[in-house]
Amino acid sequence: MSEPVQQRSALPEPKQQRPGLVERLRSLFGIGGPSVREGIEDALDDTATNSEFTPQERVILKNVLGLHDVRVVDVMVPRADIIAVGMETSLAEVLAVFRTAGHSRLPVYGETLDDPRGMVHIRDFVDYLARRAEASVGRRPVRPIAPPQEESALRDAQLTRVAGFAGLDLGQTVAQAGIVRSVLFAPPSMPALDLLVRMQATHTHMALVIDEYGGTDGIVSIEDVVEMIVGDIEDEHDIDESPQIEALSDGSFVADARIDLESASRLVGADLAMFTEGEDVETLGGLVGALAGRVPVRGEIIEVGETLELEVLDADPRRLKRIRILRRRPAASPSAATGPTEASRGSEERASPNRADDATPEA
Repeated sequence: MSEPVQQRSALPEPKQQRPGLVERLRSLFGIGGPSVREGIEDALDDTATNSEFTPQERVILKNVLGLHDVRVVDVMVPRADIIAVGMETSLAEVLAVFRTAGHSRLPVYGETLDDPRGMVHIRDFVDYLARRAEASVGRRPVRPIAPPQEESALRDAQLTRVAGFAGLDLGQTVAQAGIVRSVLFAPPSMPALDLLVRMQATHTHMALVIDEYGGTDGIVSIEDVVEMIVGDIEDEHDIDESPQIEALSDGSFVADARIDLESASRLVGADLAMFTEGEDVETLGGLVGALAGRVPVRGEIIEVGETLELEVLDADPRRLKRIRILRRRPAASPSAATGPTEASRGSEERASPNRADDATPEA
């Protein structure tokens, strides 16, 4: 006779504790414990116990977390540095601007920069020139010739295209070419992350920053926003355009007006920020403008305290470009300014007692 099988009773599932009154009140008024964002930031800052992330990964993750505080005004290229072309600009001038600026997109304006019309992309520009060159020689677009056909036929086709470019008329304007694309418009206070989402959704990689009066404040590309996360992105044609400062042999410095006051102060050995007189100034050019109360002209010298002088080397009516930092020479002492002292004159007289006799002619 088999023994009865004892059935095991299922263990009762533990009941989930409901949050207490205090916790619910804290959650209601938003005064709960640390948020997930704060927890991640604390974990990234704790480098002693956290070895799962490399230093580069920590920097990128911190930049991602901090992107919600970045505004468009923080990443835009200021108006003074915008390189743009007009609707009535000839294609020859546009070609020259593309060549010197090194950009793939150029803003297009009407009468002034405050009348933006869109942008011209270098791919649209080159495609337009290629189509006009092909039409000028009466040929359809040449397609690649697959081997093993004669290479001479391919060479002839390339020469035909070159002949078409040689006879191309670049006197047409941007408006006549019809190669202007639309751009996005964003206010300076717009979160940079929101602008990035809009750029992705509209497939438009350029936005003009418009102020409350409809004027153009600056320009933002999708690369500017991405660089806030991963750092500077430079390609083969980029040159170092960061503000520079150079020490000269005479002890003075020649600096880009855009250099920040902290870097300039560190190299010069003087705290330039203390002379801002309470104004919101971040660059050396801003300091010169704040002290002068206007945009100084080339050659003008601005005194900074009792030891420094700032000389404007290059400027235009809108902004400063290069500034020379000089140390003021100490004023000469009164004794040096009045000539030799009585003691020195007395010693000279004792050294040559017969000076008067020597000057007397013989009888």
